[in-house]
Amino acid sequence: MARIVVLGGTGYAGRHIVAEAVSRGHEVIAISRSTPADAVDGASYVQGSALEPASLTSAFDGADAVVSSLSPRGDMTDNVLQALKGVIRVLAGTSTRLGVVGGAGGSLVAPGGPRLFDLDFPEEYKHEAQVGIDSLALLEGADADLDWFFVHPAEVFGPWAEGERTGHYRDGGDVLVRDDEGKSYISGADFAVAVVDEIEQGNHHRERFTVGY
Repeated sequence: MARIVVLGGTGYAGRHIVAEAVSRGHEVIAISRSTPADAVDGASYVQGSALEPASLTSAFDGADAVVSSLSPRGDMTDNVLQALKGVIRVLAGTSTRLGVVGGAGGSLVAPGGPRLFDLDFPEEYKHEAQVGIDSLALLEGADADLDWFFVHPAEVFGPWAEGERTGHYRDGGDVLVRDDEGKSYISGADFAVAVVDEIEQGNHHRERFTVGY
């Protein structure tokens, strides 16, 4: 059993990760600034802000993994990178792995590129995609004593395309995962399966990977 801390544990990706990890018997602490409206049975909830990571050290203490599923929306629109920098400082030099949920925009569309973001990317999602790209750059520039992984979901991913849990997904490495018809999608539940699998199996150290069907 692992001790897993999820930042943004009441958001879309975060809640799915919390639920999946609890279902596998892990000790899960979900951190958010507000009380959850639909708490996951078996998870512990801590009110706190990722912008003040020093105040969360007691929650981080002894954690096998901390997963950041923060979204650059609302009052976090321009603050996700600041929060991630603080978390990196706290976890650097510890045995705790840091997992970061990104967006599809930074994924390569073919080996060697370009990125999805570099093509005809929707304007309304560019800020969020850029934050994900900059988050990956932060991790890549972190000292070697930080063990991290970064996960790109498929192109279609969110509450508007919830889908179901199948327990299956494909790992595309750096490249966006598409099906035989060229579609790129994954349910929230199966994205969480991939994240918790990575925590349990440790297939990606200091690198990013993409998931989809």
